[in-house]
Amino acid sequence: METFGQAFAAAVALIAGGDPELFEIIALSLQVSLTAALIGFAIGAPLGAMAAIVPFPGRKGVLVIVNALLGLPPVVVGLIVYLLVSRAGPLGPLGLLFTPTAMIIAQVILTTPITMALAHRVAEALWTDYGDALIVDGASRLRAAAALIAMGRAGLVTAFMTAFGRAIAEVGAIIIVGGNIRGYTRTMTTAIALETSKGELALALGLGLILIALTLIVSAAAFVLNRSVSAR
Repeated sequence: METFGQAFAAAVALIAGGDPELFEIIALSLQVSLTAALIGFAIGAPLGAMAAIVPFPGRKGVLVIVNALLGLPPVVVGLIVYLLVSRAGPLGPLGLLFTPTAMIIAQVILTTPITMALAHRVAEALWTDYGDALIVDGASRLRAAAALIAMGRAGLVTAFMTAFGRAIAEVGAIIIVGGNIRGYTRTMTTAIALETSKGELALALGLGLILIALTLIVSAAAFVLNRSVSAR
């Protein structure tokens, strides 16, 4: 059994040596998580803004459900997507099971409520301050939503970064629908789980170090972008 020091040294050597498998896993993780976060943001941000300014029956109930979905267990999402894309499921003929596409679908389900809830909070505060002025100026509610999204850029950057952070660190859903297939659907989180169970601590720790570094970079980028956008 490797000591922590030995595993750490081996992990650093793997990273420094440019291990092809390591960087293949990182590239797939970024591809899947960025795509899911972008799609989730494109769906959730406009819906959140519209929910803040357009009254409709059951709006409070919808918002309660959306906020409740922030704590949606990833394994449940994975199971639902698995049932949808498996051979017996309604999307079975598309052959999506154990593919990166299925992983993206699962992560979109997880990231959309995040962006919608956070966008709603941003838009609701702005609507309270500027809603009357926008209506007086003759803006329709659709145009008002677009204006609020523009004004709330800083908050929306945070929403996107939060969604990406949730996606890049997720393991439960994607291992169910992706299958953790080497060279095809293996991501950083699923590889860490697998390699740790096998006792291959060097690769697991190397991926863990990179995942921590990416998380810190995302947090720093969100902070810098927030400050930059807020200053404009």
